[in-house]
Amino acid sequence: MGLLAVTGTDLVQSLVIGVVNGAVYALIALGLVLVYRSSGIFNFAQAEFGTVAVYGAYFSFSYWGFPYVVAAVFGVACGTAAALLTERFVIRPLAQGPKVTLLVATAGIALLSIGTAFWRTGDNALRFFDPLTQWQGARIAGVQISGQRILTLVLLAAAVAALTAFFRSPYGLAVLAASQDPDASALVGLDVKRISMLVWGIAGVLGAGAGILLQGGNAFTPGAITSLALIPGFTAAVIGGLTSLPGAVLGGMVIGMLESFGRLSTFDFVPGASSVSVFVVLLVVLLARPEGLLGGRTA
Repeated sequence: MGLLAVTGTDLVQSLVIGVVNGAVYALIALGLVLVYRSSGIFNFAQAEFGTVAVYGAYFSFSYWGFPYVVAAVFGVACGTAAALLTERFVIRPLAQGPKVTLLVATAGIALLSIGTAFWRTGDNALRFFDPLTQWQGARIAGVQISGQRILTLVLLAAAVAALTAFFRSPYGLAVLAASQDPDASALVGLDVKRISMLVWGIAGVLGAGAGILLQGGNAFTPGAITSLALIPGFTAAVIGGLTSLPGAVLGGMVIGMLESFGRLSTFDFVPGASSVSVFVVLLVVLLARPEGLLGGRTA
């Protein structure tokens, strides 16, 4: 199909699909921004918390017979627990070290998780029934949006509202104070360790929830969510600005739309056009505005 064959309908449908798919990337980006904003650490294990959640849901549903909703909640709990254990036994002991050490440590946690999954299940693709896939959802601009994707948008909106309110509360201000000067915060009575645990727990919930929603009844292997969502989520966070929660959402939508437009048949002659476009835009943003589109904002 040539360039002139792309209609306005194609573009509108690609826009809708991009926004919907970008919601999952935005959830990953929110977790990355939350940890970076509170501690200056880029967490390479963020998407892997989602993989842990998917495996937790799989085993509880397929082997232990939990109802799907209970299995999904258990999976999110597993992903959150992985985040809390990472904070307690990796981040906290290394907190006084260079940031690059912490970055490498989080990458090591992700590799450890992937290696453990390979050890337990091999490289076999696993799948379990997701009743949300049976929910037909709604038709928007000629595109059938599944109920699961609509739920993702709803949860994303709820997460943004909750985090915005949190950072405007005394607890959120305590997080910001602890991130800027941990020693001074401790001297005035703030429990810096508890604050760090809280932040990583919230990030774990976001990563785990994104994993459950992204899996959506599809087959998965070790490291599935990391391979699917870490780079897009990281790119979304950087494009939006690593300190901006609205920027993380905006970045996720931008990445989702870029991937969607890249899959238009117009660009089929360029292998991997959707992935290439993401990195091109990332490079342009870094060159033109290194702080990101909304990097100057902290709401």
